[in-house]
Amino acid sequence: MIKSTLFKTPPIQDKNPPHTRNSKKKKKRKKLAMATIILLLFLTPLPSISGYSHPSWCSQTPNPKPCEYFLTQNPKYDVSSIHGKPDFLKLSSQLALDRCTHAHSGLHRLGPKCRSRQERAAWADCVGLYEKTVRFLNKTVDTNTKRTAADMQTWLSAALTNLETCVASFSDFGIEDYYSVFPVMSNNVSLLLSNALALNSGGSDDGSMSPASDGGGFPRWVRPGDRRLLQSSSPRADVVVARDGSGNFKTVGAAVADAARKRSGSGRYVIYVKAGTYVENVEIGEDLVNVMLLGDGIGRTIITGSRSVDGGSTTFNSATVAVEGDGFIGRGITFRNTAGPGNHQAVALRSGSDLSVFYQCSFEGYQDTLYVHSQRQFYRDCDIYGTVDFIFGNAAAVLQNCNIYPRDPPNKTNTITAQGRTDPNQSTGIIIQNSRVTAAPDLRPVQGSVRTYLGRPWKEYSRTVFMKTELDSLIDPAGWMPWSGSFGLNTLYYAEYANTGPGSSTANRVNWAGYHVITSASVAALLAPGNFIAANSWLPATNVPFTSGL
Repeated sequence: MIKSTLFKTPPIQDKNPPHTRNSKKKKKRKKLAMATIILLLFLTPLPSISGYSHPSWCSQTPNPKPCEYFLTQNPKYDVSSIHGKPDFLKLSSQLALDRCTHAHSGLHRLGPKCRSRQERAAWADCVGLYEKTVRFLNKTVDTNTKRTAADMQTWLSAALTNLETCVASFSDFGIEDYYSVFPVMSNNVSLLLSNALALNSGGSDDGSMSPASDGGGFPRWVRPGDRRLLQSSSPRADVVVARDGSGNFKTVGAAVADAARKRSGSGRYVIYVKAGTYVENVEIGEDLVNVMLLGDGIGRTIITGSRSVDGGSTTFNSATVAVEGDGFIGRGITFRNTAGPGNHQAVALRSGSDLSVFYQCSFEGYQDTLYVHSQRQFYRDCDIYGTVDFIFGNAAAVLQNCNIYPRDPPNKTNTITAQGRTDPNQSTGIIIQNSRVTAAPDLRPVQGSVRTYLGRPWKEYSRTVFMKTELDSLIDPAGWMPWSGSFGLNTLYYAEYANTGPGSSTANRVNWAGYHVITSASVAALLAPGNFIAANSWLPATNVPFTSGL
């Protein structure tokens, strides 16, 4: 997970913990430089505005000044056509799209200005992330795209997350003055996205966020065909990957590339990966929707890589497997990053796939193992291993019936989650339900000398809930750990509901304003999959077993 230069990891026992990479002197320079950038980005006043005919509309948004300014700078924005909130939401989303398109175009042209390999790596992340944001916003404003208010909130949330990730890629390398090199990376797009999120929040819906089931115990978004596919002991494969040459391809990457070239239509496409260890980095792009990677089981089919921030990759680009195409399913695969505990951020799997499912998979790494980057995701019967912030990101992610294994960390402190919600209207969070948290084999002998926390607030509105989960004795009595001083402690939402085990007592938990012990089943039900990720509308088609409610 990207360690923000503003909110650096506080020393715990070791004054210079391994996941805080820079010297104290460099940290101070970075903090000062980043503070300067924040002032430039967030406090620079916009030009004075005159003649704005409908200030009351913009005044209803969290960021009225950029709203008013940009709406008056282009005659294409006909404010006289605003007759209600839906009109204003549409116009606000279009405004965000136009400014994002402008920024993406400018950023793309500035590649030659990169002054180092690391800066170019961060710039490349940004170009791709801005492009994805343009696509999300196009879906939001396109009246021909079938969508619900929940869909729009998902896309707007992901769009804002992309821009945050862009900045974080520079922060990975301690690059302090990126704004002077890439001035198009102003925060105007983020502010306009925040306005659209606020306007769409609580909008009318088609009922997809209700917990109603389709009658078979599955959410409606999992198609019947996918349900049969996941439950079948021998699903039909479109192509087979085998290291020994007995399949169509010897590498997963070759199979994915072939699918991108030759596949027609958007039906389910199954890539069967036979037992074996595949040393490669794989990306399943946005154009490859409804892809399934089917393995022979945890520990048998293994995809492994070793990229890390210390090795020159951004956190975003360190993933052994990265999934962007919507509707992805992974079953029976181990995703591994072997960079090791000393190389800091090193992702095993990153998912930005909407309505994605991971079933009977394992995610193995140390810092930043599982990157639930954006959109709606579901994990069932999975194993997750790591040390620092090893389940992190800003998706709406539910982990159900999973095993979570903290490992032996270099600095004697584990943090399981670091959720990255930056806006109170983002429909994101990490929900861990009916799962188990227990020490990995390497931690057990030294468990008494290690502090393990449920999570810490990576971003201001971080949201994480553990419900009906067994917490072993390794969990520190405080439960949760600060990120930096009082940052986010009043604005986060951390909660526990009906957990069990020796580490589940809430008697000595933190007393932060944003921390809650949920005692009401009706309140907890709002955070169950049926509500939180509209599970009843899409999970049944994947055929993955799941619990919609508590």
